[in-house]
Amino acid sequence: MMLDLRNESSVTMFILLGFSEYPHLHAPLFLLFFMTYTVTLIGNMGIILVRKVNPKLHTPMYFFLSHLSFLDICYSSVFTPKLLEILIVEERTISFKGCMTQFFFICAFVITEMFMLAVMAYDRFVAVCNPLLYTVSMSPKLCAFLVAGTYMWGVLCSLTITYSLLQLSYCGPNIINHFGCEYSAILSLSCSDPTFSQVVCLAISIFNETCSLLIILASYVFIVVTIIKMPSKGGLQKAFSTCSSHLTAISIFHGIILLLYCVPNSKNSWLVVKVATVLFTVMIPMLNPLIYSLRNKDVKGTVSRLMRLKLQAHSI
Repeated sequence: MMLDLRNESSVTMFILLGFSEYPHLHAPLFLLFFMTYTVTLIGNMGIILVRKVNPKLHTPMYFFLSHLSFLDICYSSVFTPKLLEILIVEERTISFKGCMTQFFFICAFVITEMFMLAVMAYDRFVAVCNPLLYTVSMSPKLCAFLVAGTYMWGVLCSLTITYSLLQLSYCGPNIINHFGCEYSAILSLSCSDPTFSQVVCLAISIFNETCSLLIILASYVFIVVTIIKMPSKGGLQKAFSTCSSHLTAISIFHGIILLLYCVPNSKNSWLVVKVATVLFTVMIPMLNPLIYSLRNKDVKGTVSRLMRLKLQAHSI
C-alpha cells in the first residue's frame, strides 16, 4: 500500500537521538534489548507453532492468540532493530520516507492489537457465559471476520493519521529526541500548524481506546455476573483461570498506553516517553507469550512434548 509522500518538507533525513545522553549505558542496553527481542521472537513464534501442531489448540481462543503473537512479532520488529542499530552505530539517521513508513506500521499494528485484545475479551465472554454453544457461536467464519476486521481497521486508522502527518511541513531542525518515529516526536519537528493532525490523532485515539475498553469492560461485567452465579467451586476456578491471563495482558497493554499519552508535554518528560515506548514496543511483546503459556497446561504440555521429541531425535 503506497502513501503519498509529497509535501513541502525540505528535510529528507532525521537524526535519532535515542539514549545518546547516556553513552555509558549503550552496551548494557544493547544486550538487554537484544536478549528481550530474541525471547520475543522465540516465544511468539513458539505460540504460533504450538497451536499448529496440537489439534487440541485449534479453538477460537488459540486462533486469536496466534494472531496476537503475530502482531507482537510485527510491531516489535518495526522498532527494536532500529533501536539496536542506534545503540551501536555513530550515524543514527533515518530517511523521511523511512520514518513515515515506520510510523505507519507501528500505528497499524498497535491499533490492530488493541482491538484483537477486545475480540479476545468477547471470546472469553462467550466461552464463560455460553459454554455449550461456544463452538457454534464462535464459528470459523465469524473468527476470520473478526480478525480481518481488526487488521482492516488498524490499517485504515494508521493511514488516516499518517496522511495527517504528511500534510505538515518539516523544514528543520531534523533531530528526533527519540529512538524511533513516535507521533509526538515527529509532530515536534513540524514547522507548520499541526492542529489538523492533532485533532485527527486525538479523535481516533479517543474513539479506539473508548470502544476497545467498553467491549472489554462489558464482556468482563457479564463474565463476573456469570461467575458469581456458578454453584460449583470447580467452575468458578476454571472461569478465573481462563480469564486471568487475558486480563493481565489487557492491564499491561492499556496501562502503558495511558502512561505514554498522559505524560505532560515538556522537555523533562521525553525520558519518560522513551522508557514507556521501550516498555510498549520491546517488553510487552516478550511478556504476552509468557503470560499466556505459563498458566496454560495445554501449551506447556505441547512445548514439553516437542522438546522431548527434539532431544530424542538428537540422541538417535
